[in-house]
Amino acid sequence: MPENKTIATTEPVSAYLAAITDPQRRIDCERLQAMMQDITGCAAKMWGPGIVGFDQYHYRYDSGREGDMCIIGFSSRKTDISIYLVASGENQQQLLAQLGRHKMGKACLSVRRLSDIQLPVLQQLMAGSVQATRLKYPD
Repeated sequence: MPENKTIATTEPVSAYLAAITDPQRRIDCERLQAMMQDITGCAAKMWGPGIVGFDQYHYRYDSGREGDMCIIGFSSRKTDISIYLVASGENQQQLLAQLGRHKMGKACLSVRRLSDIQLPVLQQLMAGSVQATRLKYPD
């Protein structure tokens, strides 16, 4: 089986954030870093070249593929900020309806800027995601 491309690295998160050229985007990402660190109780680390992640879990699929991934994280993309979380629970769906302007994929919430969304709702979504992931993957 091929190796996973997204793995934890020793690259500094500060360098990743400093390289974000849009000042407001950088501020938004720094704010996300602080929020996610508070929610997880873990320091940020880079996962691959472009994901700032917090905590980690080990997964194993029925196919035999397995690996490690951050429990929650974000990435500054070309037009949006991608926030990696699980939002499949009933309460999570209700929160998404209250969030504000966003797009939600399977495990990727995309927002243009933090001012487009309700931050208390985002914090609840992130906390719920962390809790659900830690329950599903306890070790």
